[in-house]
Amino acid sequence: MRRGWLLLAGTVAALVGAAALAVARSGAKAPWRMGAPPSARSAPARAAGDAGARAAGQARRAPAQEDNTPYDGRFKFVRVRYTEGNFGFGFGFNREPYWHHDYPRAETHLAQLLSELTLVPTHLGPGNILTLDDPELFKYPVAYLSEPGHWIPNDKEVTSLRAYLLKGGFIIFDDFAGEHDLENLRIQMRKVLPEGEWVQLTGREPIFHSFFDIESLDYRHPYWRRLQSVWYGMYEDNDPTKRLLAVADYNNDVGEYWEWSGTGFFPVDLSNEAYKFGINYVVYGLTH
Repeated sequence: MRRGWLLLAGTVAALVGAAALAVARSGAKAPWRMGAPPSARSAPARAAGDAGARAAGQARRAPAQEDNTPYDGRFKFVRVRYTEGNFGFGFGFNREPYWHHDYPRAETHLAQLLSELTLVPTHLGPGNILTLDDPELFKYPVAYLSEPGHWIPNDKEVTSLRAYLLKGGFIIFDDFAGEHDLENLRIQMRKVLPEGEWVQLTGREPIFHSFFDIESLDYRHPYWRRLQSVWYGMYEDNDPTKRLLAVADYNNDVGEYWEWSGTGFFPVDLSNEAYKFGINYVVYGLTH
């Protein structure tokens, strides 16, 4: 689908090639994840062995130092850093903070494909990491928050996020599963937009056709395959004819597919679909 200054520059085959190129440049290896069913791990991933898996886990154990660059007019991925509530547990698997999951490879790979498949001027490499109360956030139209099941914003962050969304910002909530995580997202967003309502998206909404035409939302969590993925959205004034302020990938982890694309850890077709969601989110956020 064309959108004025945007150009679809490739087919799914080109998407696969670009994803493989991005990962090859990064030197990433597939991770080992607790709870991942054997069917979710390809032969190349299993062949890497425990030593390689431990090395990958070590690489993700501590958050990287923030290396933010000033706004220069190009699109740059922004990841939200927050203080985890998590009822006393501040870190995820391998003591990696929840907000940090899939950084920096996920956004690096997504930026690479966004640059190659569209005419969006894109900053390549890791994105910026900002807190919700950072005034710099208002320079960037799209923000990404990982693991909202552990997100408990303070009053200043609540006020700032509300202003950001009402002034035209768009936020993506990704990498969360289960009733507790969903309920926490609802609770925290009631603080931000007390009048806001989450609605289940069907796939017919413009966000799923802003660049790629996404034909189906029939997906499952990449590790817990019994969990059916559901997409939720929150509209301006709760009016579906107006713009989405937020999208939530419930029972899914789209960033995980971006991170490990090209390694053989996930099937290629699922990685392709995850990139379609990511590029559509960005294009939607830039044009609405």
